[in-house]
Amino acid sequence: MRYASWGDMVFDVCNYSLMLVLCVVMLYPMLNTLAISLNDANDTIRGGIYLWPREFTLYNYEYVLKENTLLNALLISVLRTVLGTAISVFCTAMVAYVISRPEFVFRKFVTIAFILTMYFNGGLIPTYLLMRDLHLIGTFWVYIIPGIIGVFNLIVIRSFIEGLPNSLIESARIDGAGEFRIFLQIVLPLSLPVLATVSLFVAVYQWNSWFDVFLYNSSNPNLSTLQYELMKILQNTNATMSGKTAADAFANAHADANTVTPSSIRATMTIIASVPIILVYPFLQKYFIKGLTLGGVKGE
Repeated sequence: MRYASWGDMVFDVCNYSLMLVLCVVMLYPMLNTLAISLNDANDTIRGGIYLWPREFTLYNYEYVLKENTLLNALLISVLRTVLGTAISVFCTAMVAYVISRPEFVFRKFVTIAFILTMYFNGGLIPTYLLMRDLHLIGTFWVYIIPGIIGVFNLIVIRSFIEGLPNSLIESARIDGAGEFRIFLQIVLPLSLPVLATVSLFVAVYQWNSWFDVFLYNSSNPNLSTLQYELMKILQNTNATMSGKTAADAFANAHADANTVTPSSIRATMTIIASVPIILVYPFLQKYFIKGLTLGGVKGE
């Protein structure tokens, strides 16, 4: 490759070097976590695990995945993520379309009312009482209904819709299309980049949520999610190891080859919980930057 000047060559060298450093910084935590999850738990206590496991083992994964409740919890998590994402994105987009229309008289009032909920809420106890009065406790829909409208996502989608050519919507109205048909056949297809971006945000939230399971469905194992079951496994491991110090564990490192530690279980849980989202991300990546850029918040 020929350079027009030394300045161009220096810039490229610095640019590539910076990108390489950033890649290492971004990838190292995940690779280190993967190495710890695949390394013998007793050996991990010695430290020095970086990118490769020193004593390879799959026992950490066997320990976590042996729980009989994990399969049902995985199905609930997948169902919650798919339904929660689809319903939330559709409803949020529908509200965003309404408040993006200049002819909607109360658009500013409704927008401000939504934004206020980002800064003020009733608190944990009033929220629990509300879920109880709505008869949502002990049901699957307690995972879906409270988070149908995300205010941040609403603002992003509204800003994107406001950037669409208004002539398309006016032409559809002249041809006799109603608002719902305009929304379904014109606005939604044109908003695919921002919808894909918001879908990723909502899916990650739904997949990682466990505290609402603890609050509302902890007594119903049939509605438990994968994250909540993994959290319980980690708590049980911490309770088992609470009476042992690192020195005790190191002294007995070869007494039992099949053992686990909180750090090894934590790393294993991180990998198990992250893989589904990592697999989904490449399919949405091409929309991500475009949707987030064009959906940037605009001033009123």
